[in-house]
Amino acid sequence: MGSVSSLRQPVRIGFYLCNRFTMIAMASAIEVLRMANQLSGETLYKWYTLSDDGNPVTASDCISINADDKIPSQHELDIVIICGGLDIQKNCSPKVISWIAQQDRKHKTIGAICTGSYLLAKSGVMHDKSCSIHWENLAGFQEAFPTIRVSNKLFSFCEKRMTSAGGTAPMDMMLTMVSHEHGGRLSAAISEMFMCERVRSSEDVQKVPLRNLIGTSQPKLLETVSLMEANLEEPFAIDELASLVQLSRRQLERLFQKHIQCSPSRYYLHLRLTRARQLLTQTNLSVIEISIACGFVSTPHFSKCYRDYFGLPPREERQGLKQAPTAPSAPLSAPATELSNSANDEQIAI
Repeated sequence: MGSVSSLRQPVRIGFYLCNRFTMIAMASAIEVLRMANQLSGETLYKWYTLSDDGNPVTASDCISINADDKIPSQHELDIVIICGGLDIQKNCSPKVISWIAQQDRKHKTIGAICTGSYLLAKSGVMHDKSCSIHWENLAGFQEAFPTIRVSNKLFSFCEKRMTSAGGTAPMDMMLTMVSHEHGGRLSAAISEMFMCERVRSSEDVQKVPLRNLIGTSQPKLLETVSLMEANLEEPFAIDELASLVQLSRRQLERLFQKHIQCSPSRYYLHLRLTRARQLLTQTNLSVIEISIACGFVSTPHFSKCYRDYFGLPPREERQGLKQAPTAPSAPLSAPATELSNSANDEQIAI
């Protein structure tokens, strides 16, 4: 890969393992560091596993992991990352909460993966900061910590904070960190070694199941959204959707406004444009082919709607000529940026 400065001291990262932490999230983060060292031929990063008392910690898959140290750690750390998992509320011991607050007073970078953001919030270090957490915990987290700007993004960087959802999202977060510190070539090479199709950015959002957010008390709404998701290439008109679920158009519009805070046409357009972005970043289909696959009969109109929604046209998104502005959050968890009138009010058969 070519030498990064050999005079630079390695970044030292402590991974605090909560009881029943999620193994895939923790491993996704650490493996990026290992591969960064391997491909660069230098020790860019050092990492340590930490626990309350220095004893092994059992993950949610029942595998026990040895801890290199207890907290407070004897190692001088640049970054501390809380690895959460199941039953995160049971891990809120006064000792770990105090330790996290102490790291803040030392001006350390503090991070969390999976549900670890809950401990950061309890320690008071996330006040008025953006924070990502697994979609299963979004609703409860928002209710419990109203002063935190909880996000449905895969991961978030905010001042000296870095938080990510679970699964493989920590890999994308750490790849982004490596890119910032050592350049995009190294992070791209790591991604290739792990056979990742692409490095997801901090603008990518979690796909939050609608059923999880509104429950099962609105079967007509769930049925309508299922019809939308199954018919992106040949979209239904809103009147057709209403008829299929045996509602009037006005009843359907009221249902969407009450539970999703947007019109049916706008939500349908959100689904189609989100699908278009996936095809742009994950396939070699042409812009014309993607516009057709997502139900747009006019490529210029598709480009206009895409630019209005994501802040840049499809071709620039694919070419990566400039960093895209913040993508609108899915309208389920936060009000999305308003679309232009032509996109917002259009009938679906465009």
